[in-house]
Amino acid sequence: MSAALPAGLNTGFVPRRKRPSVWVVLPVLLLVGLSLLPLLYVAMKTWEAGWHEALRLIWRPFVWGLMRNTLLLMVGVTVACAVVGLSLAWLLERSDLPGRRLWGVILCLPFAVPSFVSGFTWVSLSPKFEGLWGAILVMSLSKYPLVFLPVAATLRNLDSSLEESARTMGCNRWAVFRRVTLPLLWPSILGGSLLIALHMLVEFGALSILNLQTFTTAIYQQFELEFSNANAAMLSAVLLLMCLLMLWLELRVRGKARHVRIGQGVARRGAPIRLRGWMLVGQVYCLGLAILGSGIPLGMLAYWLSVGSSAAFPVAEISRALLSSLSISLGGAGVSLLLALPVSFLVVRYKGRLAIWAERLPYLLHALPGLVIALTLVYFALHYVPAMYQTTGLLLLAYALLFLPLAQAPVRTALTKAAPQLEEAARTLGATPFMAFCRITLPIIFPALAAAFALVFLDAMKELTATLLLSPTGMTTLATEVWAHTANVEFAAAAPYAALLILVSGLPVYLLTTRMYLNRA
Repeated sequence: MSAALPAGLNTGFVPRRKRPSVWVVLPVLLLVGLSLLPLLYVAMKTWEAGWHEALRLIWRPFVWGLMRNTLLLMVGVTVACAVVGLSLAWLLERSDLPGRRLWGVILCLPFAVPSFVSGFTWVSLSPKFEGLWGAILVMSLSKYPLVFLPVAATLRNLDSSLEESARTMGCNRWAVFRRVTLPLLWPSILGGSLLIALHMLVEFGALSILNLQTFTTAIYQQFELEFSNANAAMLSAVLLLMCLLMLWLELRVRGKARHVRIGQGVARRGAPIRLRGWMLVGQVYCLGLAILGSGIPLGMLAYWLSVGSSAAFPVAEISRALLSSLSISLGGAGVSLLLALPVSFLVVRYKGRLAIWAERLPYLLHALPGLVIALTLVYFALHYVPAMYQTTGLLLLAYALLFLPLAQAPVRTALTKAAPQLEEAARTLGATPFMAFCRITLPIIFPALAAAFALVFLDAMKELTATLLLSPTGMTTLATEVWAHTANVEFAAAAPYAALLILVSGLPVYLLTTRMYLNRA
């Protein structure tokens, strides 16, 4: 029999508080409301136009042409990235290809080049790369690291004894790959492929430069050039439905992906597969991808920089665009972090319906196209808060909605490692809740906060769609200057802005891949 514990004895277990504080609830309620605004915007525009007019606007050959281009682009790029990413991951992680660690760094460099900058360099090389097939080529070369990196990480940590056991049972290497390795890689392949598919649905800058009409480019033209809110809203409704369908598919795949094992497995790596006569083919394959993925974009950028240096170099304009990009990116990262912290806090520390909504909020925001978010904020600002229209505050709010999922992931992971019992112990010593958080939890999660801030800052530097529609009059950024000069076929003028974007984006990508491939045990 166990005796009853004396009252007040600390057992080491502290129950979760049932009611979160106001500073946690209010930002979550604000974000939930803001994330539902695009759905409300589309519903209001449909109601204003009437169901018959809405159906007439949607049921047109023009819309079906946009659907065809968007779906062909999405399928083509997704399949190409899945094939390239899987083959590269196997070649660099499982074969005896010489220099595979260095190849891993080089073949991740396309990640450092924004897609619209890559599109600008290919179009400046030849106008033949405009259109559907050129867009599939350029976007595939830009996005394949989204499949390559997670699949390579899975292969690196895969227990080699599983494949060796299949070999001892008489399976050849192809059968082992098809029956054992591929099913274990399938969640990583599907996750990266669905992410690429969602990116293709909402891509705007590169497709505008590559002269391919999709839903995003048509929505921008209807709103910005033809001043047709009804047409833009109906096209936004179709695009939003497609994005939500992809989100549902991603959640279904993620929910069913349960590939686990009992036991620790083996710590050693399996023997690499000898390529023998295929060694030259593997080297040529990696070299070709390196030339197409990063060699041509960087080479064309260097060419236009050298050509542009002979003309007037607008130092003042470049400096102004750089300072604007840095200021709004830093502000957007700060706002995203301030909102991600209470959302993550609610998900990790509390239970209830609001916590469930907060947990699903990043997935909903992830599926909202940036162009639709920008149109929604423009509509509600003009009709309900005119003072906010074309202000930096409205742009920072759009950044917070766009990049909250990126900021929340590392913060939430870090909060799971910060035990609430530590804060409760500080409270018993007389500290206020805020003091306990600052002295106990904040030092634990600070590295994750810094990582989230850096990730959002880098993505905000490359953001284009919301910046075009919401930036204050006269404000220019590096991304908008690249887009504007490329639209006017001023390739040399766009080159300095594109080079600065690559410089800012390339350093973190280089450090990440170097740490992954050159410094691993």
